[in-house]
Amino acid sequence: MDSVTDQTLLATLSVDRSKSDHKPSKRGRGLLLIFAGVFLGAAADRLILAPTRSSDVAPRQEARAAVQSTFSRVGDRIVVPESSPLRTLLAVAPPTMKEVARSLVLPAIVEADPSRTVKVMPPVTGRVIDLKVQLGGRVVQGQELAVIDSGDLAQAFSDIEKARSTVTLTKKALDRQLSLEKAGGAAIKDREQAQSDYAQAVSELERAEARLRAIGIPADQKEQSRLLSIKAPVSGSVIDLQAAPGAFLNDPTAAMMTIANLDTIWVTANVPEKDIAFVFPGQTVNVTFRSYPDDVFSGKVLFVSDVVESDTRRNKVRIAFDNPDKILKPNMFANATFMAPPVSQLIVPTSALLMSNDTTSVFVEVSDWAFERRNIEIAYQEGTTVAVKSGIRPGERVVVKGGVRLND
Repeated sequence: MDSVTDQTLLATLSVDRSKSDHKPSKRGRGLLLIFAGVFLGAAADRLILAPTRSSDVAPRQEARAAVQSTFSRVGDRIVVPESSPLRTLLAVAPPTMKEVARSLVLPAIVEADPSRTVKVMPPVTGRVIDLKVQLGGRVVQGQELAVIDSGDLAQAFSDIEKARSTVTLTKKALDRQLSLEKAGGAAIKDREQAQSDYAQAVSELERAEARLRAIGIPADQKEQSRLLSIKAPVSGSVIDLQAAPGAFLNDPTAAMMTIANLDTIWVTANVPEKDIAFVFPGQTVNVTFRSYPDDVFSGKVLFVSDVVESDTRRNKVRIAFDNPDKILKPNMFANATFMAPPVSQLIVPTSALLMSNDTTSVFVEVSDWAFERRNIEIAYQEGTTVAVKSGIRPGERVVVKGGVRLND
């Protein structure tokens, strides 16, 4: 049918060309249009009804079959068949057991031992007229630190003199009443009043003497002066100074200076909350100082605070060091390396890990080339390996390379 139509159309066209000298008739033009429509419809049918070539379908089918043949899922397991090319891309190995002595390095600072630190308070108010020491200087016990001109000291001397005079007067009155009572010429109430007055005078004298001793002056000192010499209560170094010549000291509770014995110092480190379980009293610590980079000072944890700092979420840990030569000075920076006892740990390479949101997992081989995905807990990471706290057991094999292909 198609061949007859084509031949008829060609014949008609040839006739029209042979009659090129004459205009085509109305009948010829109509036939030409009809044959052209039939020809175009037949060509369209061939295009629509022609089957797709097998060469176009084959690559897509082969790719789909290749993906399906790489591995299969059986429940929660992934099975890699023997014919799968994926076997050449996966590396399966057991985790290694390793004796690991983990260390934790933290910044630290040198501090004076509080049990060997004394704040020097002014016992009286007054003006500093002379300062005998400097910040950072060393002093010995009993050494003069400063001289204060104090009205309170003059008042203390006056109080003790009045108390002594009152004691003398009341003692005479009491003796007189006792003599009169023996002679029968005095009332009992007068003798009792004299005894009470004398007892009160003695108490006032004791109070005045105690006040003078608290200031630092012997109660029996004869020489009286407004000038008070402040003496060092202990031997050590002046690590804080809050007084200067001419300054007026009006708060007896405010320290004018601080003296610390630096024969023993503390190195204090702040341990992050997540690492608190790593440190404990008696633990070995190696400390290095920026001032002495080639020296390592070995000590032990003396104290672990029971309180976590609310603002920094850190815990204070202190290490004590003997410092006879005073080479370690307060406020020096240091690095403290805490050493934990060696423990056996399962070690896997980081290439085995699969991350998903907040979980970490690995593919564990449960039978020959059959795997299941299992979440693990990491103890810590060091370089390209991690220590596994839980999730896998010794002897189990995991995918250490190419596991992401099983995750597709």
